[in-house]
Amino acid sequence: MRIVVIGGVAAGMSCATRLRRRMPAAEIVVLERGHYVSFANCGLPYFIGGEITAPSDLLLQTPQSLSEGHDLDVRVDSEVTAIDPDGRNVTVHGPDGEYELTYDELVLTPGARAVALPIPGIDSSRVHTVRTVDDAEAIVSRARDAERAVVIGGGFIGVETAEGLARAGLAVAIVEAGPHVLPPVEDELVPLVHGALSAAGVAVVENTTVTEIAEGDGEALVRLSSGDVLGVDLVVLSAGVRPATEVFERGGVHCDRGAIRVDAHGRTNREHVWAAGDAVASVDFVTGACGPIALAGPANRAGRLVADAIADPATARDIPASQRTAIVRAGDLTVAMTGATRRHLDEGSFFTIHLHPAHHATYFPGAEGMSIVLHVERGTGRILGAQAAGGAGVDKRVDVIATAMRGQLTAPELMDLDLCYSPPYGAAKDPITMAGLIADNVLTGQLALWYAEDIDEVRDSSLLVDVRGRDEYAGGHIAGAVNIPHTQLRSRVHEVAQLAGGRPVRLYCASGYRSYLAHTVLAAAGFDSASLSGGMYTLLAVLGERTADIITTETQIETGVAR
Repeated sequence: MRIVVIGGVAAGMSCATRLRRRMPAAEIVVLERGHYVSFANCGLPYFIGGEITAPSDLLLQTPQSLSEGHDLDVRVDSEVTAIDPDGRNVTVHGPDGEYELTYDELVLTPGARAVALPIPGIDSSRVHTVRTVDDAEAIVSRARDAERAVVIGGGFIGVETAEGLARAGLAVAIVEAGPHVLPPVEDELVPLVHGALSAAGVAVVENTTVTEIAEGDGEALVRLSSGDVLGVDLVVLSAGVRPATEVFERGGVHCDRGAIRVDAHGRTNREHVWAAGDAVASVDFVTGACGPIALAGPANRAGRLVADAIADPATARDIPASQRTAIVRAGDLTVAMTGATRRHLDEGSFFTIHLHPAHHATYFPGAEGMSIVLHVERGTGRILGAQAAGGAGVDKRVDVIATAMRGQLTAPELMDLDLCYSPPYGAAKDPITMAGLIADNVLTGQLALWYAEDIDEVRDSSLLVDVRGRDEYAGGHIAGAVNIPHTQLRSRVHEVAQLAGGRPVRLYCASGYRSYLAHTVLAAAGFDSASLSGGMYTLLAVLGERTADIITTETQIETGVAR
């Protein structure tokens, strides 16, 4: 039996090597259009920044090592230009010309290619993409004599590449067409990203497109839709990727907006043709939506499971839906995520909790803060998605939540997890434990939340009570809010009633804990009460440029009310 795998790197090589272990007698041919069949493409930005010092460190396997170690026939610089599923053959353009290759089973793992934006001048020699080792080497070579660079696109690779170029000593700007860099990141975490990138020497230009790349006097002139012009020595195009599937569509393989449609085992609509990796329309674990997911973990896993399905369909496991778990470094900030974001969830079907814990016991030196956002389905408590941003410990918490989601634990059950605890590593009430406690309080009706994005409506309709201490209140509070520290609230409930005059009472503090305590007091007294999720930390992040309009240091005077 001959099995042909089109495409190497993650899914392709995982599939080919697994096939060899499962099918020792099979002839396995891997066709890779690039020069490298197995390399760490996620490491390219870190090679550009100098943290990985040699391009050879990015090479995981070579055709020779794959031949010697796995008996694979690996052919690089070999591009498939046509497939014929009826005749079971593919047309290959290789180093020695064009030829046809027959197969018994065909696996498509072509990956994706960089989106080519229709920008005048995009073909300039100063413009580079970040997809291959050759791309990265070209950028490093150009950067040696460069002082200024612009990265077009603020996705994961764009941010990592910009950070790498700044680390290499260049003045760098990211130009992002969308509302903010790292589009999957929740809005309330974006200010942390901005701050970290700025500290790392990366400027961010958002809601802006590049209209032209012109050649100036020894520089590239990057013209923006805002009218500004950036003079730079290097341009990196990182505006996203698209599945590299055109040749397969022409061969009758069913694709949805370029992504190959497969069943739970990776079968396409054509007999004996399979697919895996970045070019496949994967199922989302939370929403059930189908679309390409350009992540190495799911690609490697799918490649292995396709091989199992080819080797023994009766025992093969389904390819699991993807949680889109991901992590990115932006300067000194780590941002991690799993599951759905609020923009992909039905409004009213979920609630969100915000918390701002330290990564280990606060009394132990070196505690670093983090911000966590957790989306929970109303009624069921199902965890729909989570994100965290901060320093140490962010990856650990999101990995735990991702594992809990896969195991179908509810949000309150997070507090049941027995997690490692010692002061240098965590707290007796770990951030994960705290998330579970808060979710349980909401689901059982012990805590009602209001949200920063509702600030205008709340100011118009409710009594705002700042339950922080006097000094905190004086340092900046929501205009119109009265200050009743939570330690005094029980003895001053009558004041709240007079001030509210039948209106709802909306509470807030720094992070949400003290306002939760205050809520329990007012709820027990019969008030329509709610606590600001995430407190002032989250509110200030959401307000952004509106902060000066909402936050004041002017003391609220309550005429006629005893204090």
